Amino acid sequence: MELKQVEKISKALSDVNRLKLLQYMQKNQGKVECTKACNLLDLAQPSISHHVKKLVESGLINQHKIGRNYNYTLNHEVWDNYMLRLQNL
Repeated sequence: MELKQVEKISKALSDVNRLKLLQYMQKNQGKVECTKACNLLDLAQPSISHHVKKLVESGLINQHKIGRNYNYTLNHEVWDNYMLRLQNL
């Protein structure tokens, strides 16, 4: 993993709302639905979209559209590579 990607992931992890979302996903088999994310973070939908976008752009989560809704899953491969890269700094 390139250092630029490590930087992008680190920035994505620098917000408590994104950490809460990832924490919930970890406890929920690595998945969350968009509507559940809104309830979980108690934020307006545009704010949720912003946080999710940062996590998707970093590669930490994958986005899947099902009908009109989105589901998100953890990208364990990216997370594992990120942790390994941090250990080897």
